[in-house]
Amino acid sequence: MSSQDPLPKWASKPCVMGIDEAGRGPVLGPMVYGCLYCTRSYLKELSSLNFADSKALKEEKREELFEGLKTNESIGWAVDVIDPRELSSKMLNKVKINLNEISHDSAMGLVTKVLGMGVLLTEVYVDTVGDPEKYRIKLSEKFPNVKFVVAKKADSLYPVVSGASIVAKVTRDRVLRDWALEETAENMHRNFGSGYPGDPTTKCWLEDHKHSVFGFPTLVRFSWGTCTSYFKDIVEVSWESDKVDEDGATGGSGKKQLRLSNVGITTSKRKSEEIESNAKGRCKFFQARKLEQLTHF
Repeated sequence: MSSQDPLPKWASKPCVMGIDEAGRGPVLGPMVYGCLYCTRSYLKELSSLNFADSKALKEEKREELFEGLKTNESIGWAVDVIDPRELSSKMLNKVKINLNEISHDSAMGLVTKVLGMGVLLTEVYVDTVGDPEKYRIKLSEKFPNVKFVVAKKADSLYPVVSGASIVAKVTRDRVLRDWALEETAENMHRNFGSGYPGDPTTKCWLEDHKHSVFGFPTLVRFSWGTCTSYFKDIVEVSWESDKVDEDGATGGSGKKQLRLSNVGITTSKRKSEEIESNAKGRCKFFQARKLEQLTHF
C-alpha cells in the first residue's frame, strides 16, 4: 500500500515505522528516503518476509521483495526523492544546509506525512545519521507522542527498517534507470556506472560530460568535492546581481556583480566567500553607456 492509496482500517491501531535512505554517497542522482509501516501486531509476520539490508541483496531480489510489499495490504510505504540539484543548492546556499540536516529533514518529513494521513504511529525505528542519541532527541522533541529508536546499522537490526531500505534503494535504482538527461550536448550517454566517486566508469562519465561554462548535467551533485578536480580550467562567469549593498549604499549603480569561477564549485584559488565584487567590474559595454538594470517601469 503506497501513500496514495486509501487509508486501511488497520492504520487506526498502534503502528510501527522504519526509515532508511539510499544514495547518500554517490555523486550522481537523487538521494531517496523511504519508510515502511505496519501494525505492531504484524511485526512477527513481517520478520518472515526475509527483508534484509538492501545493500546485502542482489538487484533481482530487491525488486522481487519490493513488488511483494507493494501488493501486501498489511504494509504501508512512502518515499521522499531529493533531486541532485536540490542537494547541491542547499549545500552551497549562503546559509548552508549540510547533508545530515537534509537527511534529518527528509526523515521528519516522512513521519509528518504518515501522521498526517491518519496513521497511529507509536514507534519509529531510524537508521542513524550522525550521533544516534542526539538524533533521537531531535526527533522526540519534534514528535513527543512517538517513541523513537535510532541506531547504527538499523537496517540490519530491525525488519521494519530493512523493508524501508528496500523501498528507498529500489526507488532510487528506478529513478536512475529512467532518468532523462535534459541537456542536449553532443555525445551524451547514460553509461555512468554506479554513480559513486570511486567508480572508474563514473569518473570517465564525469570527465566526458563536464563543460567549461555550464558545468555538469543536472544529474550531477556539483557540490560534491569529487567535482572540483574536473574544473581546473573552468571559464570565469560574471553577471550583475539585483541586490543593493546591504548597507544601503547607492554609489555607482548601487549593484554588486557576482562571479562564479567554477559554476558552483569552489577551488583553493577562490573561496566561496570571495565571489562578490563591486560594480567597477561590470562589463565595459554597460559602463560606457551608463546602463543599469531596471526592476520597475
